[in-house]
Amino acid sequence: MVRTVFEKPDAIALVAEVFRELGYEGASMSKITARTKLSKGSLYHFFPGGKEQMAAEIMAHIDAWFVTEMFEPLEGEKPRAAIARMWETTDSYFRSGRRVCLIGAFALDETRDRFSAAIRGYFHRWIEALAGALLKAGLSGTKARALAEEAVIGIQGALTLARALGDETIFGRSLARLKQRLETALD
Repeated sequence: MVRTVFEKPDAIALVAEVFRELGYEGASMSKITARTKLSKGSLYHFFPGGKEQMAAEIMAHIDAWFVTEMFEPLEGEKPRAAIARMWETTDSYFRSGRRVCLIGAFALDETRDRFSAAIRGYFHRWIEALAGALLKAGLSGTKARALAEEAVIGIQGALTLARALGDETIFGRSLARLKQRLETALD
């Protein structure tokens, strides 16, 4: 049965889940139509540039969400509150380790070259926003940058390991340790 979608954001959300599950290379148009229940006509209506446009718009959608929900709070709110919010946002967005980071997944396959600027920008902004909050909270620039990198690396690694081992509790335990590490550094 073909699914009716009235808005492009609805199509973006559906196609994003296919890319999360199959990766960019594994998500053929036939698999995308089968898994989303959207017709090829609907997909090409929303994405006349095909699969590459789908991926670009999905990444832009993800990036915009992270800018609003995580990066801007880290850059503009009180640092400790913004960092605490980052942990909660990260856990809920990645559904406690059940949802793969699509931009991180794209960074690991051939898609990396096609979307390198968007991938780099996403991770760079996350590290810089967190480092800036840690700096405002009182850490030195070197320490803030190192801890920000460690946190983003830890989050991405925990997502990968939780997915690879089929154990989402790994993600929660890793987030708790990373959060504690940053709190200890700030005390």
